[in-house]
Amino acid sequence: MIAVIQRVNRSYVEVDGKVVGEIGKGLNILLGVVKGDTEEDIEKLIKKIPFLRIFEDENGKMNLSVIDIKGEALVISQFTLAGSVKKGRRPSFDNAEEPEKAKELYQEFVKRLSEYIPVKTGIFAADMKVFIENDGPVTFIIDSKTL
Repeated sequence: MIAVIQRVNRSYVEVDGKVVGEIGKGLNILLGVVKGDTEEDIEKLIKKIPFLRIFEDENGKMNLSVIDIKGEALVISQFTLAGSVKKGRRPSFDNAEEPEKAKELYQEFVKRLSEYIPVKTGIFAADMKVFIENDGPVTFIIDSKTL
């Protein structure tokens, strides 16, 4: 499972011109489900993401988590994170999990994360427009297989 974590001042997602999910200060999370991912991959990400100390304290040091600042998360499914550009010029998505299984794992990730912070989402497999006001910019890529 691959997650792109962005510290944001605000973020929202539109489907068909309508806002379907919106947050203030917190994390924009783009989540890609890779073939072979399981609940164990979710567990690894959940043990890490809400506790990452990537928000500034009163001294300007990254010392606070999204929990500490009472922030939110906007979680967007993004199968292209499982893509490969190794061969040729057209990305291969052979490593992306099948939609039904990916949706199940995505929803479980959202459920588990919402135990720690408020979570909003887009619509799985929809054509979405994601608006991100990245704060910093601060961005991390986390692969559950390397945790």
